[in-house]
Amino acid sequence: MEDDYSSLTDENMRQISRLWHTWRTVHQMLDDRGYEVSDEELSISHDAFRQKYADAMGFVDRSRMRIVAIPSDAMKAKYTPLKKRSTDPEPIPDCGTIYVEFCNDSSGVGAKQVRAFIHTVDEGNYHSGVFITQTPISPSAVRLLTTLDKHICEHFQESDLLVNITRHELVPKHVLLSAEEKARLLDRYRLKESQLPRIQVSDPVSRYLGLRRGQVVKIIRKSETAGRYASYRWVI
Repeated sequence: MEDDYSSLTDENMRQISRLWHTWRTVHQMLDDRGYEVSDEELSISHDAFRQKYADAMGFVDRSRMRIVAIPSDAMKAKYTPLKKRSTDPEPIPDCGTIYVEFCNDSSGVGAKQVRAFIHTVDEGNYHSGVFITQTPISPSAVRLLTTLDKHICEHFQESDLLVNITRHELVPKHVLLSAEEKARLLDRYRLKESQLPRIQVSDPVSRYLGLRRGQVVKIIRKSETAGRYASYRWVI
């Protein structure tokens, strides 16, 4: 039986399509960061998304579009710091469960909505939170996202995630190094991390991968002569 789209306006169809693209990019982003994401979530079809999150008139209830994901073993390894001394206890990975929320408000998103979001992150004891809004948020609301000492909170607009920038042919592959890989790199070339070329934490790819200051990312580019070559950037 074919789906009935007759009750949906063109505008509602466009909104569903935009949200579907954003939804898929968010799951790809979590997967690329190292969280456990199912194949079903990564490949959800437009029709399946509409049936799950839109009503008969095509209005999507964003409050139902919440995501919780846990880090994979590979991600935990990437985020495990090195021991400072051999007698120290085994270090704990600096990552954990992530919570993603789509804000239902279409305008006037400010401190009130952000406070509610960070309260959810804090009460749920999530390691990280991603707050996704339809419109920009106020500067004071942006500052609120940094007030939780033990949690990392990020903000994206839906339009930021309509297209997965890392899938573009002109964007080279970025791979986060573990603490051990970073130490080996610096030792091999006898460098201090501050001597490496830099990448801003606000860079679009840095934001997509959730990179943190002090980390090192490997950038793999294609070369007509060498096939592929790698460079490294220190996140600041």
